[in-house]
Amino acid sequence: MTAPPGSPRTPHMADHEADSQTRAAPYRLRRQKSEILRAQYSDVRELRICAGTWNVGSICPPTDLDIQEWLDTDEPADIYVLGFQEIIPLEVGYMIGTEDTRPVAVWEHIIHEALNKKYPHKSKFERHSDSPSPARFNPSDYVLEMDNGLLSESSNDSDGELHLLDSAKSSGSAHCLQTLDLACDVSIDNRVERKRPQYVRLISKQMVGVFLSVWVRKSLQKHIQNVRVSIVGVGTRGFIGNKGSVSVSMSIHGTHFCFVCCHLAAGEKNGDELKRNGNVEEIHRRTVFDNPVHIVGVPQRIHDHERIIWLGDLNYRLNLSYKRTHELISKQDWDGLLEKDQLKKELGKGCTFDGWAEGAISFPPTYKYEFNSEKYVSDATKSGRRTPAWCDRILSYGKGTRLLSYKRAELTFSDHRPVIAVYMADVEVFVHSKFQRALTFTNTEVDGHLLLGRKHF
Repeated sequence: MTAPPGSPRTPHMADHEADSQTRAAPYRLRRQKSEILRAQYSDVRELRICAGTWNVGSICPPTDLDIQEWLDTDEPADIYVLGFQEIIPLEVGYMIGTEDTRPVAVWEHIIHEALNKKYPHKSKFERHSDSPSPARFNPSDYVLEMDNGLLSESSNDSDGELHLLDSAKSSGSAHCLQTLDLACDVSIDNRVERKRPQYVRLISKQMVGVFLSVWVRKSLQKHIQNVRVSIVGVGTRGFIGNKGSVSVSMSIHGTHFCFVCCHLAAGEKNGDELKRNGNVEEIHRRTVFDNPVHIVGVPQRIHDHERIIWLGDLNYRLNLSYKRTHELISKQDWDGLLEKDQLKKELGKGCTFDGWAEGAISFPPTYKYEFNSEKYVSDATKSGRRTPAWCDRILSYGKGTRLLSYKRAELTFSDHRPVIAVYMADVEVFVHSKFQRALTFTNTEVDGHLLLGRKHF
């Protein structure tokens, strides 16, 4: 029987992957050559990235919803990449016509409050970058030119609302990543409380129910440039945004990052995983980051980036019966369940996510729960029985990214449990003193050659 289009083993997908690799080859070659040059005047430092995904079940949250557990705020990160699915109902009225952006404001308020909350002064709230280790990022030691800052959106398939920095809205400038004060850890009164790092929203983007919001330390903001967005709808009729992806590209210091938030095709019938594979193929094919001012070296496609994080409701299921799945959950036999996990198969060689990495899963399946309950849905529930599965996943691609933790949060607001992954990511940081030494050395060489030439003359 012939495999349908979108299967990881069809000639169609193999040809597409070959074409993608061919297109990316010149860019990667140029990048490799530039890496050798940049090593002479840059250092490698680490950033802490907290990536989270949550399908919130089409429910607008209360404004006082506490998401601290999900964001793992005990150890503040430098960047928070938060992806949501179903922030609005996935019904025809919501997919066609004016997009309902009301939940976006509520979620952004909740995120802002969680990240900028004040706590009693405790050592565990010291900023990650304050470590005495020389491998930690210290913004005051480095300089990055921001004159070519870019913020643009590639809306290839679906319409959506782009949420920029508040300061950018007031100025109307595309160069919204302006310089800010480096001091972000201020001790108001060390005997009483310590103000944690301040975070600002770098960019947010909604496509129907898919919503991606990126927040960064205020001190890091000025070292980020070339922020661009691309959205791809793969849902109804192959292009409506009830399913699909929102992707953000950016340069942090001298390193290119890409964050992809997706919601793939649902279903637990045999063969439904092939639809999800096809969705992934389409997202790769149609995600393009515009470069309207033609900045040299700026990546345009997902795999052009050096550090990539892919998160969302990937919707991959377990090839197990409802009864057997619950038996293994009751025994907390995660390895037994993972043997039948569809995504684990697609992470294999030659499959849809070949080359991608996922952390070890040591938590129960994240779907499907009764709302505001710790129980999985059963035959008795109105929505009908669903076999539990790890639908909500976070993957990474590329060198220079080290996973610190991978877990879920026990928030019962939705029928999904939110998932969080914390990474340490290498970034290349321009060092002015190294650059000056390289220039001095080059000038000395030139002067020596000129002097030698005069003697021979």
